[in-house]
Amino acid sequence: MEKKLSRVANTFAPSPIQELSHLAQRCNAINLAEGFPDFPAAPAIKSAAVSAINSDFNQYRHVQGICELLARNAEEMYGLEVDPDTDIAICCGQTEAFAAAMFAIIDPGDEVVLFDPCYETYEGCIRLAGGIPVYVALEPPHWTLDAEKFMSSFTGRTKAVILNSPQNPTGKVFTWNELEIIAEACRSRDCLAVTDEVYEHITYDNVKHVTLSLLPGMQQRTIITSSISKTFGVTGWRIGWAIANPILASAIRNIHVKLTDSAPAPFQEAALTALSSGPDYFESLRRDYESKRDYSIQLLTGIGFQIRFKPQGSFFLFAELPESSPLSDVEYVKHLIEQAGVVAVPGRGFFHFNSVSSEESLSACHDYQKRYIRFAFCKSSATLEAAAQGLSELVDKKGCLNLPPPCNTDT
Repeated sequence: MEKKLSRVANTFAPSPIQELSHLAQRCNAINLAEGFPDFPAAPAIKSAAVSAINSDFNQYRHVQGICELLARNAEEMYGLEVDPDTDIAICCGQTEAFAAAMFAIIDPGDEVVLFDPCYETYEGCIRLAGGIPVYVALEPPHWTLDAEKFMSSFTGRTKAVILNSPQNPTGKVFTWNELEIIAEACRSRDCLAVTDEVYEHITYDNVKHVTLSLLPGMQQRTIITSSISKTFGVTGWRIGWAIANPILASAIRNIHVKLTDSAPAPFQEAALTALSSGPDYFESLRRDYESKRDYSIQLLTGIGFQIRFKPQGSFFLFAELPESSPLSDVEYVKHLIEQAGVVAVPGRGFFHFNSVSSEESLSACHDYQKRYIRFAFCKSSATLEAAAQGLSELVDKKGCLNLPPPCNTDT
């Protein structure tokens, strides 16, 4: 039966992040792997969803009010002029918005530039559209963009650049100078940009998110994708959108209709309440997550992890293994699950190789790509404290984790 599968389907494997979350459920372990909150969403948006269900909003539905609010918020936050009637497509979460964007702009053989490390979903969507992902490695430990390396990644087949800022898994917020480099490349090469801005409201230490669309000449060639999932702690509601010029937005909307027809009707109604939230909500969100970030940094550095880059946004820590650790990221994660009852994600799943990479560069990358683990700190205080307790039971007299010898094989 495997012979009946498409070539693309044969390249896909189960998501390691979701598999680890399932393992956490089976083992009753503490899930610091997947990026979803384990605390309640705001009462007002839950009440709005319940009210919509009780009002029998059960059928296919397009809630134009979402587009009106998104256009208003884009103008208030960034000074962008967005036409709610032509420039927005409501989708089933950011994931579908991104996939529909890829299907709208990518033809077989088109190349798409991404920054590495990066979230796992992007490559799958690009390959489903027939595109070829081309990775540009950000420079650790601060994940800076090398302009020369970035520019050299472009060819005559390059169609688009993918930008996720604030970024998963590193927590990097791209600087204005880096955005200018990306924008100049898109303008000079006549390329599109597709952004994932789901963490736009989750930034720290007075760092501000800037959308690439703000830069000169970029609004007409940028597709913004985002959702209510991360900002409002409702990752299972699947309400997202794409914002783009009318031609691109129309294509994405048409593809969305062919894929899923409609985002969940009652949750679209609830999104009206979420997107009407005032500044106090976003400031409280930022402050609470910053506190969780700082607690998690103190916890992990206290047992030997290296945090040489303090996340500027999102709700992940991309922690480097202790220098003394003989284990790889996969071995270390396995040890955490078995001995501390804490689940995290091996960092290597966020790193990628280009088919054109030299053997020397592959070898160099291979080493540091095994040295990171991603922890999600978007959890309740009780969950983070339980994780701290589990980890503390493995700490030796020197304050570092007791570790087994490395395995003979590295997977």
